[in-house]
Amino acid sequence: MALLTLVISIFGAAAAPAPTAQAQQTPTPAAAARPVGTVKFISGNTITLTTDAGADVTVQLQDGAKLVRVAPGQKDLKDATPIQPTDLQPGDRIIVRGKFADDAKTVLATGIIAMSKSDIATKQARDREEWQRRGVGGLVSSIDTAAQTITITTTAAGEKKSVLVHLTNTTTLRRYAPDSIKFDDAKPAPLDQIKSGDQLRARGTRNSDTTELTADEIVSGSFRNLSGIISAIDTAAGTLTLQDLATKKLFTVKITPDSQLRKLAAPVAQRIAARMKGAPADAPAAAPAGGTPAASQGTRPAEAGSGAQAGTPGGPGAGRPAGGGDLQQSILRMPASTLADLQKGDAVMIVATAGTPTGGVTAITLLAGVEPILQASPQGGASSLLSPWSLSGAPGGDAGP
Repeated sequence: MALLTLVISIFGAAAAPAPTAQAQQTPTPAAAARPVGTVKFISGNTITLTTDAGADVTVQLQDGAKLVRVAPGQKDLKDATPIQPTDLQPGDRIIVRGKFADDAKTVLATGIIAMSKSDIATKQARDREEWQRRGVGGLVSSIDTAAQTITITTTAAGEKKSVLVHLTNTTTLRRYAPDSIKFDDAKPAPLDQIKSGDQLRARGTRNSDTTELTADEIVSGSFRNLSGIISAIDTAAGTLTLQDLATKKLFTVKITPDSQLRKLAAPVAQRIAARMKGAPADAPAAAPAGGTPAASQGTRPAEAGSGAQAGTPGGPGAGRPAGGGDLQQSILRMPASTLADLQKGDAVMIVATAGTPTGGVTAITLLAGVEPILQASPQGGASSLLSPWSLSGAPGGDAGP
């Protein structure tokens, strides 16, 4: 969001939206162009830019073009640093100022404002730590617009509690786009767009017993929590079909490069299941249905170590705040999986976008290796263990790429 804010402050609000894919395909020759996106490739004075709308644009630097670099979160060019084209790297974020060439496809650039990939990553890491240290997340249970408060239900160390979130005149509210899994697509949204049942994460100042929080920033969205058995996989299309345990409906789940896929270590899954049944976390876990021991489900030693060491519920550090008993933080430390690693018949829990009326959704987080957990929660309630804020650990504030 930092580049979008910078566009607004420098060029004005009318220039802020990134061009749509259709507009980029049929621009008016010689029209002003200000594409925003990520550097894909650089060759001399030619840059291939992937815009935020998903289209590739050719940027041709003109003689005398002015290039500057700003820090993520910077709102103006007062502290901008002049750079050369050779200082740009793939992965950097840039705003281009110029006009379209006669071919209506190339942008003739007279200026570029850049943020380096490494600076963005550093800012994101700081923001993640801030969200974890001063943040709280859960399901919205009620909204009081008159009092400017939101009550959310959180789950920590296997226990549910309510947290009252207070808004102030300076609280920033953003909301995920309906079928987006990127925080960068979150848009400013008023309080009346937040509904009961929404996922919400707030960052701010807690009271002493953590039952209330005065929010600096709030990010909300409508998401689906699904769990069940995979009935079909189409690796070519990048989709899988799942019958949700709770609703018994079939969902086509799209897996994208931004979807986070992980496999839970068998010992960790067994400990979580034991907690859900009210048994001691170190109690021996029953074998999954069919008599196959969970430990034989293809878990790699590295996965078992990363899950248990990370403070997953039932493991070391259980019961501590985010980073201790937070399953989501444990998931982030697990080795990544791919759609090719999944098989028909695998049990999974998924957090997905709200989706389309036809039942198509896009996966945000998919967690496999959850057979013991689903047995402990046969109605599908276990899927609520997952949070949608997993792609970057937490919403990333102005450093969102």
